[in-house]
Amino acid sequence: MKKLPKVDVVIVGVGWGGGIIASELTKKGMKVVGLERGKERKTEDYLMVHDELRYAYRYELMQDLSKETITFRSNERIRALPMRQYGSFLIGDGIGGAGVHWNGQNYRFLPYDFQIKSKTIERYGKNKIPDGMSIQDWGITYEELEPYFDKFEKTAGISGEENPLAGKRSDKYPNPPMKTTPSMKMFIDAAKKMKLHPYILPSANLSQAYTNPDGVARAACQYCGYCERFGCEYGAKADPVVTVIPVAKKTGNFEIRTHSYVRRILHKGGKATGVMYTDVTTGEEIEQPADIVVVTSYVFNNVRLLLNSKLGRPYDPSTGKGVIGKNYAYQVMRGSAIGFFDNKEFNTFAGAGALGACLDDYNGDNFDHSNVNFIHGGNIAMTQTGLRPIANNPVPKGTPSWGKEFKAQSVKYANRTLTVAGQGSSMPFRHHYLDLDSVYKDVFGDPLIRMTFDFEEQDRQLAKFLATKCGDILKEMGANRVDININLGPYDIMPYQSTHNTGGVIMGNNPDTSAVNNYLQMWDAENVFVIGASAFPHNSGYNPTGTVGALAYRAAEGIIKYHQKGGSLA
Repeated sequence: MKKLPKVDVVIVGVGWGGGIIASELTKKGMKVVGLERGKERKTEDYLMVHDELRYAYRYELMQDLSKETITFRSNERIRALPMRQYGSFLIGDGIGGAGVHWNGQNYRFLPYDFQIKSKTIERYGKNKIPDGMSIQDWGITYEELEPYFDKFEKTAGISGEENPLAGKRSDKYPNPPMKTTPSMKMFIDAAKKMKLHPYILPSANLSQAYTNPDGVARAACQYCGYCERFGCEYGAKADPVVTVIPVAKKTGNFEIRTHSYVRRILHKGGKATGVMYTDVTTGEEIEQPADIVVVTSYVFNNVRLLLNSKLGRPYDPSTGKGVIGKNYAYQVMRGSAIGFFDNKEFNTFAGAGALGACLDDYNGDNFDHSNVNFIHGGNIAMTQTGLRPIANNPVPKGTPSWGKEFKAQSVKYANRTLTVAGQGSSMPFRHHYLDLDSVYKDVFGDPLIRMTFDFEEQDRQLAKFLATKCGDILKEMGANRVDININLGPYDIMPYQSTHNTGGVIMGNNPDTSAVNNYLQMWDAENVFVIGASAFPHNSGYNPTGTVGALAYRAAEGIIKYHQKGGSLA
């Protein structure tokens, strides 16, 4: 195996987490190597490529499932099978990772989230938490993380307005909110009539031209409607390729190696010595020694790399002991409603990934949960992301799926429907976890990651609650007919829901119940930091990227402290 000269830091995966870490560390003079399994990527790659088939349905920007996938089962009594095609979520690949194909909806988790167990018990007592639910506090408070939220928002140029039900801010958003469309105004007006608290959702699609604190200048959003599953040819959507990665490169201290598939973290005596990766263009195995290893790939890949490297204590659901793979969580997306308007038309084909209005009256613990059979809640939003022609053909319930009536209803409601949707939180349970599959392997012969997960009664009650609230808003908006998606069945990995997978390398203040501390530094290997939504002990009623960004900036600070001290916990 070829061995290269040692560097200060090696980063595994060059997306949001890897880009932020590289940017912050290289500005301090540290020599950093970023290993990315996918290919090089730049904004010019997407120049006017509004190809729904290529990107939205043939998954041009996603991980190749024929080489590596996950296996899935709903419980331990069932044999897990490989995910052969994309459905429930999309795993990014290449420089920028999933940060390239996201919509740009950028929230801060609520103060309640970071102290969820203690706050829930304090208000409702221990009996409010059902048996098997493994929520825990994060080992950090919102107030401690707030400066890092602010830093990420200024780097990305987030456009937004004050959320009246969120944690306190140290500064306003760096850019004003995006345009208010007629349908957004209808939602806002209806919500206010219902004594709710709507606001324009925070957007990484720029509302105006902007230059960030690192001197990176970007153009304003053109509202073309091609954000989710697409790269932005204007650079108006904040992603790692147009924000943090260029800053790291400019220092001269950052080297990116693409087509570099990291397979093991090498370690000895409780410390990492570097990583082993395969150059997929040549098949050569290479050792990259480093003083510090930072794992910044996607949730599943973070967990899989640690387990395959035998680093950290694997989680055992039968005893509840161990931490690597613990507290996998997802998102409850079924709580929604569709409104059909006979006498109004909307330009729903136009929009942006983070164009919309929302409210948090039913999110976190912003309402009294004494008389409901769930904890937490969800954000409710009416978004105008740009309804592309292949994916969207809404018709009222009961309409035949083909034939004359189907065609007539499709034409009638092509531009006459609006959706109000709840994005529900996902609580962890003892029997929801990630581990290595005992049968299926990747193209290199390494075990695949296995997901054991299903929706619980908590999720069904939450979905029903949010769907009813969404329907009430649409009725107030004047819809002639409202179809409510009220029933949440078993988790199905086939239909798309959200790419909001979380957990598996969770943070906390106790090595017995968490894998990393509040700098995302491993308890079991002091020079290994694991960045990403894998650190979330549960998932909130929001998109996770803003919180991932804040934690990445916090981790960068910890890595710098660790490097300057020459060791010890940050």
